[in-house]
Amino acid sequence: MTDPATAVAELRTLLEVEEIDTDLFRGGASEERPGRVFGGLVVAQALAAAARDLAGTGREAHSLHAYFLRAGDTTRPIIYRVLRDFDGGSFANRRVVAMQGGKPILNLAASFHRCEDGFAHAAPMAPAPAPEDCPDLVTALKAAGQSFPRAMLDRLAAFDIRPVPPASEASDIPRQALWFRLAAPMDGDDALRRVVLAYASDFALVSTAVLPHSRGVFTPGLQIASLDHAVWFHATPAVDSWLLYTMDSPWAGHARGFARGSIYDRDGRLVASAAQEGLCRVVENGKS
Repeated sequence: MTDPATAVAELRTLLEVEEIDTDLFRGGASEERPGRVFGGLVVAQALAAAARDLAGTGREAHSLHAYFLRAGDTTRPIIYRVLRDFDGGSFANRRVVAMQGGKPILNLAASFHRCEDGFAHAAPMAPAPAPEDCPDLVTALKAAGQSFPRAMLDRLAAFDIRPVPPASEASDIPRQALWFRLAAPMDGDDALRRVVLAYASDFALVSTAVLPHSRGVFTPGLQIASLDHAVWFHATPAVDSWLLYTMDSPWAGHARGFARGSIYDRDGRLVASAAQEGLCRVVENGKS
């Protein structure tokens, strides 16, 4: 397994898209072997492309909304075309189309806001065990009798992830939570920290919708794929420090599941919110 510092350096390289022409960017291939591109990577690279021309303007991403259209190929780069829809005094808006083979695989819209003072409130963080009291990801999966593909573990090597043990009391809706942070320090500006959080916001979110219905995300015959994804950034996250990701799923039906997430820093400050709907389909006899 790649050591943490190397994994974080590789992640940073992966998230820094290359400008190949005006408003046209290229994101590097994520792996050498064939497979489906991690949705969080496409969202993060698209956000990085959208933010490029706004560097130094004082406007930071406050929200993004994305639709996944096609599965991406891990062995090929992704091309990002940015459309500068709006530049105002306080806000700017960018649309991004991510393409492979001349076909769009993701559409993303992102809004950027100049920091302003104003009234404030936030939902408090629910009580949770400290990350030091939670098992690491591999240990937690083994204890639950679940297997995890090697490729997925390699993808997560840049992060230290600690699932929070399920609460003993019954819940009215499916819930889960995990602590996460980068496995080694990463130097970067506020824009990069938000890009990293966009990447991590796809961790496990839609899987919350199948918790009452399946033994695990990788149960044979279960097909899960993200359909759309949204993130609201309330503050610049300290991605080198522990963040608590709490998730719940108020609804599932018609082969789709909906989940919501809140991300808190260790001091209990709400730094981001997320929502996602995904395909949650039982496939019989290898047919989809």
